[in-house]
Amino acid sequence: MNKLQEDRLYKKIAELIEHARQKVATTINLTMVHTYFEIGKMIVEDEQRGKLRAEYGKAVLKDLSNRLTGSFGKGFSVENLDRMRFFYKTYSRTISSTPLTKLENTKKQAILQIHSVKSVSSYSTSFPKFVLSWSHYLILMRIENPAERSFYELESFSCKWSLQDLKRQYHSSLYERLALSRNKNEVIKLANEGHVIEKPEDLLKNPLSLEFLGLEEHSAYSESDMERAIISKLNNFLLELGKGFLFEARQKRFTFDEQHFYVDLVFYNRLLHCYVLLDLKIDKLTHQDLGQMQMYVNYYDRFVKQDYEKPTIGILLCKKKNNMLVELTLPKNANIYASEYTLYLPDKHLLQQKVAEWIQEFKNLKGKKDL
Repeated sequence: MNKLQEDRLYKKIAELIEHARQKVATTINLTMVHTYFEIGKMIVEDEQRGKLRAEYGKAVLKDLSNRLTGSFGKGFSVENLDRMRFFYKTYSRTISSTPLTKLENTKKQAILQIHSVKSVSSYSTSFPKFVLSWSHYLILMRIENPAERSFYELESFSCKWSLQDLKRQYHSSLYERLALSRNKNEVIKLANEGHVIEKPEDLLKNPLSLEFLGLEEHSAYSESDMERAIISKLNNFLLELGKGFLFEARQKRFTFDEQHFYVDLVFYNRLLHCYVLLDLKIDKLTHQDLGQMQMYVNYYDRFVKQDYEKPTIGILLCKKKNNMLVELTLPKNANIYASEYTLYLPDKHLLQQKVAEWIQEFKNLKGKKDL
């Protein structure tokens, strides 16, 4: 066997071992999450049976912690046992309504295969409610709004968000920004289905949060500075853009009539099967900016897009958008959008209030129609 063959054999075996380790780690993590839920359930039920006072309950947890730690080692501190209790209380309220319990049988089987579980009975009867790591649930169970919590749980699972991804998306108020970018009738869908990409408008967020670029809000920076910052933090930018985005080019040049034109950033969205052109505007948005993007989109539709692909989308990322200017400048089917950006994390409490108002208005309107 020569060196090349040995390298190939080693690579195959190494990949097999790594894959096996990942499966084992995933199975262990999921088993522990379900175990913690059951432990929390036992603690709550024991408290309810004994009608324990808070002081006595703490004493019980302390004694339980000491005994479990002595038998099984770390991981069973009073604090962790209290988290398990809170975990059960949080999810037992929504055990029948969480979207992950309503997955079709085909999806259930897919999850089982992914995690190398032979049957649903391998876990608790509520499977597949818990399909994320314990670290993910430590964040999720602190989200008070069940709809918001459901959204982040669905997105963490479907997008395979790391713990850091989940933290960033939650603190950047992704749920609220998506909700405020949608028709009120579609807000409820976010909790039940997650972020579904079916049409160009589904790509939009209000606003796009670019705090990771490190640009100061009141400092002087150019569009070139912003573009360079985006390229240097491309993974973060793709996460913020959302599902299905693939990066193709920066300062993409095309030429006609002996003139050169440059699109700041070119992406492709594999879910919508179309090009997405993005131009950066740090100054006030003008009708000339919109006209220029219309030309870019027309060029791509006529000379770049394949017949099987959907029409090109143009997005002007600007400091302050003017909806009336966009409506008056562009035809309704232009497929061009203006989207605001911020260089800091938005005020989560304020956005939550706005979303709550939207949902209440929707419910009131629906109630009047049902009368």
